Amino acid sequence: MPTFSSSSFANAVIDWKETPEAHVFKADVPGLKKEEVKVEVEDDRVLQISGERNREQEKKGGTWHRVERSSGKFMRRFRLPENAKVDQVKAAMENGVLTVTVPKEDVKKPDVKSIQISG
Repeated sequence: MPTFSSSSFANAVIDWKETPEAHVFKADVPGLKKEEVKVEVEDDRVLQISGERNREQEKKGGTWHRVERSSGKFMRRFRLPENAKVDQVKAAMENGVLTVTVPKEDVKKPDVKSIQISG
């Protein structure tokens, strides 16, 4: 009977792209259901993406010849910039890819007011 090691896949692959409207995070989470992934934003503007992949339960009558698929937990944290609207974060999962969208505040350009010079 082979021994199973719970190897962490803490280096979950995540891309972070900034568009004019939002910060978009894409994470490869193949084989995970949305119930096994957690997306949180902490008070200090930190986006945390975590999840856990459990190994398949041993079934009687079968012999494992090779075990390469990783199991374990992962957690990644990203400090969001000041322009992130942390109260409007959205997350969606499709085909093993988690997409987290963090809208951005409109950066207000400073108003320039001309002052009439007297004299």
